[in-house]
Amino acid sequence: MISAALPGVDEVTAAKLDLWGDAARAQPNGASYEFFENLLPPPRYVNADFKFYPIVLSAPNARIKARLISNGSGVNLRGGTRSWNEPGVPMIFRVGPDEFRFGDILNRVEHPTLAEGYLPIPSVRYSHGWEVYQLEAFAATEAALADKGVVFVKFTLPSGTNGIITVQADARAVKFVDGRVLDEMGRTILYCDHAWTWERQRLHAKLYATNFATIAIPTVAGTNEDLFPPSKTAGANSAFPEIDYAAARKHCIDAWRKIIDEGMRLETPEPLVNNAWRNLIIQDFSLILGDRMNYSAGNQYEKMYAAESSDAALPLMRFGYETDMKRLLPVILDLVDKRLPHHFAAHKLDDICRIYWQTRDAEFVKEMRPRWQKQLDLVLDDRSSENGLLNKENYCTDIEVPVYSFTADAQCWAALRDIVPVLEELGDRAGASRVREVAAQFKKDILAAVEKNTRREIDPPFIPMALFYPEDTHDPITETRLGSYWDLVANYIIGSRLFARTDRELWIPRYFEQHGGLCMGLTRSAATNHTFWTGKHRTNPLYGMRYILDCLRRDDVDRALVSFYGMLAHGMTRNTFIGAEGCSIQPLDEGGRFFFCPPNSASNGQWLAVLRALLLQDLDIDEDGLPDTLRLCFGTPRRWLEDGKRILLERAPSAFGPLSLKMESHLGAGEVIATVELPARNKAWKTFLRARVPEGWQVTAARIGDKRVPVDAQGTIDLTEAGAHVVVRFEVKPQISGRNNSK
Repeated sequence: MISAALPGVDEVTAAKLDLWGDAARAQPNGASYEFFENLLPPPRYVNADFKFYPIVLSAPNARIKARLISNGSGVNLRGGTRSWNEPGVPMIFRVGPDEFRFGDILNRVEHPTLAEGYLPIPSVRYSHGWEVYQLEAFAATEAALADKGVVFVKFTLPSGTNGIITVQADARAVKFVDGRVLDEMGRTILYCDHAWTWERQRLHAKLYATNFATIAIPTVAGTNEDLFPPSKTAGANSAFPEIDYAAARKHCIDAWRKIIDEGMRLETPEPLVNNAWRNLIIQDFSLILGDRMNYSAGNQYEKMYAAESSDAALPLMRFGYETDMKRLLPVILDLVDKRLPHHFAAHKLDDICRIYWQTRDAEFVKEMRPRWQKQLDLVLDDRSSENGLLNKENYCTDIEVPVYSFTADAQCWAALRDIVPVLEELGDRAGASRVREVAAQFKKDILAAVEKNTRREIDPPFIPMALFYPEDTHDPITETRLGSYWDLVANYIIGSRLFARTDRELWIPRYFEQHGGLCMGLTRSAATNHTFWTGKHRTNPLYGMRYILDCLRRDDVDRALVSFYGMLAHGMTRNTFIGAEGCSIQPLDEGGRFFFCPPNSASNGQWLAVLRALLLQDLDIDEDGLPDTLRLCFGTPRRWLEDGKRILLERAPSAFGPLSLKMESHLGAGEVIATVELPARNKAWKTFLRARVPEGWQVTAARIGDKRVPVDAQGTIDLTEAGAHVVVRFEVKPQISGRNNSK
């Protein structure tokens, strides 16, 4: 799979530098999905008896969630290991007269695909004998069916003439009555149409090129329920249920399209990117359980964490789902973890700041104050008299060693900084004054502790995450278990911007980059024992979000795009965009790699946050907690402005209000045209727009109407004094020689 010109997996995992990431940056126009796509097989396998990753099937926000195994082997199959929950009665799918399990032979099963590229209606094809079988499945979205977690499955024969499909219920003493399969307690565990027959305790259907067979599986079995009326077409003497697959499918499509349409509109020139962001939004609404932004579903991570749930919910808000953020936030604010009280408090306070600046809804923030004031009081008051730091808490969730946590201190200081202008906006000037004073002293105490704990014998200097604790220098970072967690939690220091505009600002990012912290731009970690991971090395991509966003903040676009495309190619499954907390780097076989407890809402949030930041950055440049700067199209891939291509944003939320943007490339005519509707609610202190043209081209001038405006070497203009509606014409021409070396 790997080009002979590129290093192999063993060389990449042994290196301290991100060899593949560096090679991607060196490509014409920088990193791309195509560069990474075939370096490795994609994530595919999990530590479950069903082996192939599951696809969560759920109505939006539903309490009952089912799973389809991605090789088509069944619905709600048993995981076997303790990592997995058991959602309902397993239904096993088999093909052919020999009843071979669907999808069991790797080179005969295709990666699943989604309807229209992004809708939660996966289909899987599998070859057996002379036939090619296909199944398509989705979760019902009608309220009565969604409450039972009903999954519709349709079987067809795209190729061949004589197929047989068999459905086996993994339950005791099943029987068949009037198109229903009942368990030993008389509960309906499956409905089928008249294409099926019952033989030897299993359903069988013959498939030809011109017919199909459908079933409906309630994840929650019921008694004396009539979810489907009797069929009108199966014959006068038949009581088979009427399963209107087409109508249910249309209802599903309409329900999910409505959700997508409620958010901002985003179109890039890459169909894969467009499909990915839409499906990740859908995934997150599939993982939400009522008002709970869960980390995952169907496994041990079907729960909430303040950091990870916030990292999933905030990108949804920034994609336009502000109403949903308001119903998710109270549950996040009420989360308690005595192991990480300050870590949790920092994220909750940050959530309050982000939702306030985007919505400017002071009444909502005031309504939430009894919840978040507890967090603010904790940060203000729970500090050690010994060194001014917060009292000890665990290093992280999995390292249960109480320490003076640098990550907690930095995040909580950032929360104090950022809450000050919010308190002022709420009219609490006394509270703001107190917090500002505490934050100033707190920062001095943190920086003094950092100075005492910094290890300068290595370059860049190493800063431990456990202050006043014997944490060794990690080199390479993932050589030890503690180093692997340092690589994850150090991202929170970057996100706090504690070191902004100082000589320490690049220490941690460069330490990642130079001492084995990244692979394809994704945060690395290492397995410390012989588990299902196929090798020691893996990535934990969702924890790298703050590093990537910081790259964009610092205008290091090429590195950010390595992470963006590395995640799309190898932090997610092929076609279905499912991520997880951890993913092995070494393949299990030619078909794929192991990853842990997919799907993952924070993984989705990481990629969505980065995509938005490629196009729209609402920043606090002067580091006082108040958003002041709007930067548009500062991180777009250069290919997105190849001749004839277009970038579109509509109803895009920002800290200053909604905005719209259209960039149209006409390189052949010597121009790129940008049409911008700037926020009308609040005016940014500074607003900039950039045209990142392909290599070999350069922006030579820019005009707004008849007026020429200054443009820098990177194709950036200042729109601060422009009106609400502005049309910019960037004049472009081919470069005479040399590569465009602007960021």
